[in-house]
Amino acid sequence: MNWLEAIFLGLVQGLTEFLPISSSAHLRISGELLGMKDPGAAFTAITQIGTEAAVLIYFWKDITRIIKKWFLALPGVPVASRVAQSDSDVRLGWMIIVGSIPIAVLGLLLEEWIDSQFRNLWITVVMLAFFALLLGYVDKYAPQQNTLDKMSWSDAVLYGFAQAMALIPGVSRSGGTITMGRFLSYSREEAARYSFLLAMPAVFASGFYKLSKVLSGAESLDLVPTVIATVVAFVVGYAVIVWFLKLVSTKSYAVFVYYRLALAGVLALFLITGLIDAVPVSAY
Repeated sequence: MNWLEAIFLGLVQGLTEFLPISSSAHLRISGELLGMKDPGAAFTAITQIGTEAAVLIYFWKDITRIIKKWFLALPGVPVASRVAQSDSDVRLGWMIIVGSIPIAVLGLLLEEWIDSQFRNLWITVVMLAFFALLLGYVDKYAPQQNTLDKMSWSDAVLYGFAQAMALIPGVSRSGGTITMGRFLSYSREEAARYSFLLAMPAVFASGFYKLSKVLSGAESLDLVPTVIATVVAFVVGYAVIVWFLKLVSTKSYAVFVYYRLALAGVLALFLITGLIDAVPVSAY
């Protein structure tokens, strides 16, 4: 992979990570169309560190407040400084922890499948289309009455399993969690905000886990292009966060539903005609 390819893939990652259209699917398809082969699951996971760094900066005040209050609510904290477990930020901190468990467990158990079988583009076609229809339905008919301070433990678990579905390219991490949020009657803004916050532990853990395997020699990856792509993904991703949150405050998710369906149809056509291969060939 040269630096121009790295910049392009970083741009794709930054543009698609936070939108409900599946960044991993776009990286996979882009590599095939441009003759770069499959960038691989390790490349995808590491470049996502860049986009999540953008989330960390954008939500810095919220994240530091949640973490501070969560620690101040733990047993043993002096009464004068203690925060009640019922505090909305403390509860949200616990909800993020609980919601991160499914993807952590399934990510480790299914690592071999994630790196190979799940990257078959026919699976991507099905996931793009199915979750497009699901998102379109719940976004149109579900009410927008819930806020994050009303989240229940069952909601957190359901959110967690929705996020875990994103281990399959084509589902979309934000698409899965936003769809679940709308199904649970959270507003579009609240569903998107929680999607960003919930993704951070899993994405950072996955990215640094893959990075450690690359640095130890357990997996092969050209680090210089990967670093370039990660930096580009960070810059572009930050701009997308700002735009996306403004968009969902006034518009529905319909444009993303149509886009997913169109992409699924075009991808299926490419596969049927043999323009691209369904089974990935690693670039490394």
